Amino acid sequence: MAREIVLDTETTGLDPRGHRIIEIACIEIEDFLPTGNHFHRFIDPERDIDPDAERVHGISRASLYGKPKFADAEIADAFLDFVGDAPLVAHNAAFDRGFINAELERAGRMIVPESRWRCTYVLAQQKFPGMYNSLDALCKRFKISLAEREKHGALIDTRLLSMVYLELHGGKDRSLDLAPSAAANAAVAASEAAALAYGARPRPLEPRGSEEEREAHAAFVAKVLKDRAIWNSFNGTL
Repeated sequence: MAREIVLDTETTGLDPRGHRIIEIACIEIEDFLPTGNHFHRFIDPERDIDPDAERVHGISRASLYGKPKFADAEIADAFLDFVGDAPLVAHNAAFDRGFINAELERAGRMIVPESRWRCTYVLAQQKFPGMYNSLDALCKRFKISLAEREKHGALIDTRLLSMVYLELHGGKDRSLDLAPSAAANAAVAASEAAALAYGARPRPLEPRGSEEEREAHAAFVAKVLKDRAIWNSFNGTL
């Protein structure tokens, strides 16, 4: 099954060159459905939080005192262990990618290359060109409840984004896809192979038609069907 990680961050501001991550959340999905495994941490940014950013997510500097720093193993290494080599899915992925890679570089870890990132904002623009495609707008469009979301938060936004990501790939109806799967094709092939394994009938049945009937049939084939007769491909052995 295809394993992916849906991800979101909250930060002290907008510029990863100076601002820092204060919350990170990841949800593991397989074939677009959550597995129940997740990673969630609050982080001491070692700096103040811009007032505009705090108004968005509601996380204060005081609430982060004593939390681990990103470079600590319980954040950087645990995050990398959780995501493994799976693709990362984010809304406006360039923003999260910039902050995560900046933090990983500061911590002396390898960054996550751009090729591993999937952007739901780009997917939404392709599916709904010219429309407003914020996370809130997509939730409303797909009738996903926003009742739990009083402010932006990495964990709740990641849960919402995992549902949006599923909808962008066909939603729950994708389970009704009638196209033959690899497993179904393999089952058919195995069935055919089993049928062939029986080989030729050890005691062929005796012809059931009379000599006159066989002659009449041969004349009909020669006169009417001619070279279009399927019978000829079996050399008259059926």
